[in-house]
Amino acid sequence: MNEVIAIISILGVLLIGAMTPGPSFIVVAQTALSNSRTHGISSAFGMGIGALIFASLALLGLHVVFTQVAWLYAGFKVLGGLYLLYLGIKIWCGAKNDLVAQSKNNNTHTGQTLFRAFYYALITQISNPKAAIIYSGVFAVFLPSETSVWFPILLLPAIFAVETGWYLIVACALSIPMTRDVYLRAKNWIDRVAGGLMGALGVKLMMSDS
Repeated sequence: MNEVIAIISILGVLLIGAMTPGPSFIVVAQTALSNSRTHGISSAFGMGIGALIFASLALLGLHVVFTQVAWLYAGFKVLGGLYLLYLGIKIWCGAKNDLVAQSKNNNTHTGQTLFRAFYYALITQISNPKAAIIYSGVFAVFLPSETSVWFPILLLPAIFAVETGWYLIVACALSIPMTRDVYLRAKNWIDRVAGGLMGALGVKLMMSDS
């Protein structure tokens, strides 16, 4: 697998992961709904920085470990695939859950500062074990055994752009009453599609040979 294909594959999987409902989505959505679009944008950048931290750690750690321990590479690939399958099933089964009701269980509050919105999103992202497992699994499957100097130079900013870009869309869209209402009405089937894709992805990762 060459490096260009690896970058495209990693970005595609992470984009699907970012788009699936979870703690990060709820934090950004609730911040945009309860405060303002600007606060939601600040949260989006917090999520992007958190993703960049995970990607850097995964890239550095897995690149060293997996080139030395072949069985660990295979193990992470299987575990990553199993978790993605589990996450897909969980998303599918939770499609009927009310986003507004879920968001009320979070500690976001109205009237927070832009820095607090950024900080809360960053902490939510880096303290989420699901994100750590997803990054480890994805990098275990798609990271080439040998990479050039430009590989991380291109990959890391691209991951930041993908993660931040998605949450910017979420923040801007959910700050518009009409768009927010459309999403809430369509949440059931959107979650089922996302869950199905994530589950299929998990199976594909476990069956991959490289």
